[in-house]
Amino acid sequence: MLQKVNICGVDTAGLPKLTAKENEALMIRLKAGDKAARDQFIVGNMRLVLSLVKRFWAKNANADDVFQAGCVGLIKAIDNFNLDFNVKFSTYAVPMILGEIKRYLRDGNSLRVSRSIRDTAYRILKVREGLEERDEEATIERIAEEMQVKEREVVYALDAISDPVSLYDPVYNKSGDTLQLVDQLYDETQSEAIWTERVALREAIDRLADREKKILMLRYYEGKTQTEISAEVGISQAQVSRLEKNALGAIRKEIF
Repeated sequence: MLQKVNICGVDTAGLPKLTAKENEALMIRLKAGDKAARDQFIVGNMRLVLSLVKRFWAKNANADDVFQAGCVGLIKAIDNFNLDFNVKFSTYAVPMILGEIKRYLRDGNSLRVSRSIRDTAYRILKVREGLEERDEEATIERIAEEMQVKEREVVYALDAISDPVSLYDPVYNKSGDTLQLVDQLYDETQSEAIWTERVALREAIDRLADREKKILMLRYYEGKTQTEISAEVGISQAQVSRLEKNALGAIRKEIF
């Protein structure tokens, strides 16, 4: 986003610069209904939008979308500006442009965060900044103590305003090979040893007789009692118990 020059089809490097007098003259004409003056005024003030958009380079947002939001704010400012305000247009327009950009970033976030949590998070950032200025270590515990809140509230609020990332974002690049975030994830429940054991278990079960397979399925996957299984399979409970014991023994021999 930082190096982007052409935004929304606009060559930002070639945007015109208007003097204060030119701006004032165009504003008078556009307020009188001159559409050509309005178009010229909008293009002439896109540099103002661009200067404000640059404040949000750090956000993981699309440059085109942010710039468009800023232009919407610019147009709203033009439509609502009154020549009797006795202030420069830029002074009036800046808050409206910033407001429109912030609204886009807030509403366009894939995770909706309540205003109260956002306010808490921004207070946390301010406290952290103050601690760092005093050369204090800004730990979660220290921030919570300073704000007189629980540590989990600090963690929750900071997590809430963190920008989500894609599992396929590159996190490391060496010799031209890109390593993605998903490559760094590890599930302890899916280790190689456990995976191997599951394969061995499946193979051992496949070698059992069909009736033994059914008994194990009803017993351990559906949670039925031996008495319930005996009624369903059509054999005595004692036979179910014996077949179950034999099946488990056969599986143990296969695996161990």
